[in-house]
Amino acid sequence: MRGRRALIAALVLLFGAVGARAGSERRAAHNFSPEGLAKVSDFIRNEVATGKFPGAILLLQQHGKPVYYENFGVRDVATEISMSADTIFRLYSMSKPITSVMAMMLVEEGKLALDDPVAKYIPAFAEMKVGVETKAEDGKVALVLEPLSRAVTIKDLMRHTAGLPYGYYGGGLVNKLYADAGLFDNKALTNAELVAKITTLPLAEQPGTNWDYGHSTDVLGRIVEVISGKSLFAFEKERLLDPLGMTDTAYYVADPAKWPRIAEPMPQDRAISPMTQVRDPRKPLRWESGGGGLVGTVGDYARFAQMLLNGGTYDGRRYLKPETIALMASDHIGPETKIARDQNYYPGGSSGFGLGFAVRTSVPSGTSWPLGEYRWDGVGGTFFFIDPEDDLFGIFMVQTPTQRGRIQLSLKTLIYQAMGR
Repeated sequence: MRGRRALIAALVLLFGAVGARAGSERRAAHNFSPEGLAKVSDFIRNEVATGKFPGAILLLQQHGKPVYYENFGVRDVATEISMSADTIFRLYSMSKPITSVMAMMLVEEGKLALDDPVAKYIPAFAEMKVGVETKAEDGKVALVLEPLSRAVTIKDLMRHTAGLPYGYYGGGLVNKLYADAGLFDNKALTNAELVAKITTLPLAEQPGTNWDYGHSTDVLGRIVEVISGKSLFAFEKERLLDPLGMTDTAYYVADPAKWPRIAEPMPQDRAISPMTQVRDPRKPLRWESGGGGLVGTVGDYARFAQMLLNGGTYDGRRYLKPETIALMASDHIGPETKIARDQNYYPGGSSGFGLGFAVRTSVPSGTSWPLGEYRWDGVGGTFFFIDPEDDLFGIFMVQTPTQRGRIQLSLKTLIYQAMGR
């Protein structure tokens, strides 16, 4: 334990940890037990030992300082280089909260409004239709295009109620159209070109009627570009990444000297879907996907998470107002909205969805998990959560597309059990 305390002290410097929210009143936070944290370590260590993934990193930071940090295994079984804090991971959908923060910066500046129609910035959205499946007397299913009942809004993009799916086979005719369009496969597209392709496809549902996870945040990233007059990455660097010190966060790893730092999944665990493999972040690409394109380190994302937990400030600089963070971390698809949830409702039954995050709205059976916890994850295996009640955030970095759901639930359970929750 003495060695671990010394390591954690060093990590305060490495991650640039800052104090918890100044002057705010909180309930008494739950603290971790050493025995509980030992079980967390044992679980991850066993996953590595049994060949589920090459290695991982877990950081738990409370009251502005790391209370648990451990590297497990190696970055890549091919190189056997030990996992370390500077390891670079594919973040995939953990890019979405960053894009959402960029959009809310523009909202605070009065350059964007949640009720704005998307067509105000991307005119082709005004002409989009909704694809509705109809069955003929002979049993054949056809797609009928119907006009929009109302405009798609910025809020629809942020809470995934725009009717823009990712597209998968077996999910209906509109999903098949998105899958056939190969939107993930053409990394040569710019955000403008990707959105132009999307506007030639129908929406899967009427706006504001169904939570349907998909390309909404990619469209939001394009709107950030339209308003700012800069590429998404240029705007992110100027307003968030560089000021926060997120120096390894980017859309690909441009410097060959950093390539050995890239974490890889097991050789047989590289399929994101039947159509898509884990991408190679060494290859330059034009597509700066606001929904899933970023790579980064645990230290970089820790700065971002601490800024959110602090209510929008970090190291003396304000990025968003506390009321903006609170709005983002509130449920925007609750029962009063009458918004349905599709069959793949990833937040789960105890959570709603805010503006970029899942938000816990009820306590899972058999636990005392905190209400108001907000979080998201990536298809490559990474996940993070922010627990304002305990002044805590956690980040788990790993590359394992096939094991991600099982591991996330097991690990979150052990983490909260270590707090007596």
